[in-house]
Amino acid sequence: MTFLGHATVLIEMNGVRILTDPILVDRLGFLTRVAPTLDRALYQAVDLVLISHLHLDHLDRLSLARLDPEPEIVVCPGGAGLARSWGWQRVMELAPGERHRVGDVVVTATPAAHPGARPPFGPRGTAVGYLLEAGETRIYFAGDTDLFPEMRSLVSGELDVALVPIGGWGPRLGAGHLDPTRAAEAVVRLGPRYAVPIHWGTLWPYGLTRPVPNGLVGPPGEFERRMHDRSDDTAARLLIAPPGERVPFIP
Repeated sequence: MTFLGHATVLIEMNGVRILTDPILVDRLGFLTRVAPTLDRALYQAVDLVLISHLHLDHLDRLSLARLDPEPEIVVCPGGAGLARSWGWQRVMELAPGERHRVGDVVVTATPAAHPGARPPFGPRGTAVGYLLEAGETRIYFAGDTDLFPEMRSLVSGELDVALVPIGGWGPRLGAGHLDPTRAAEAVVRLGPRYAVPIHWGTLWPYGLTRPVPNGLVGPPGEFERRMHDRSDDTAARLLIAPPGERVPFIP
C-alpha cells in the first residue's frame, strides 16, 4: 500500500491495483496540496477506483482524467450518472452490502456515517466505505465517516488492515468525521491487525494564512497517543506513512 495523501491510497492486492478516492492534483477548488506533488508513476495502470462519496475532495474530475488506461470505477449510490457524464463507461454503484469482483478481489460496500451529496447542487448520494477481500486477506477503507454501531460487525473473521481517517483539510473538522480520539475508538471496534491513518497532512484552504502545523501533521501523533491509551482494548499495530510514501507494512 502507498498513501498518496488525503483519502487516496494505492492498494496492490493479488495483482489488482486499486486506488481509493483519487485526489491527484495540486489545486482543488479553494484547496491547495501542501504535501509534495505526486509522481505520476504512483497512479498509472490502475485497475479499480473506489469512490466513497461525492464530496469534491473525494471525487474529482481532473484527478480521474489523469488515470490511464480507463479503470473500473465503483462508486457510492447516486454517483454513477455523474461519472458517466464525465465520459467514464465502466462504472458500477454499490450500496452497503452489495459486492463486485475484479480479478481475485471482492469489493463489498459498507455503511458510513457521513453526508454523501455533491455540493452545491450536484446529485444526492449515500456515503459508503469498502471492504476488500482476496483469499484470506481483508482490508477496510473507511472513506469519510464518523463512528457507527455496525463497525463492530463489518467483517466476518479477521480484519488485516483498517485505513482510518483521522483529520481533514482545514483548521476545523466538521460533523461526520473521525478525529484521532474517535479514530482510535473505530480501531477498537474494527479489531484489525494493522491500523493505517489517512485523511491528514495533504490539503489546506488556499490563502488561509499559512497552514497550521498541528492541523496538518499533528493528527498522526495524536492518533498514536490515543492508540497507546487504548492498548488494553486493541492489539492493532499502527503504520504511519507521510503522503506519497509506501506504508511500512511488514507481514
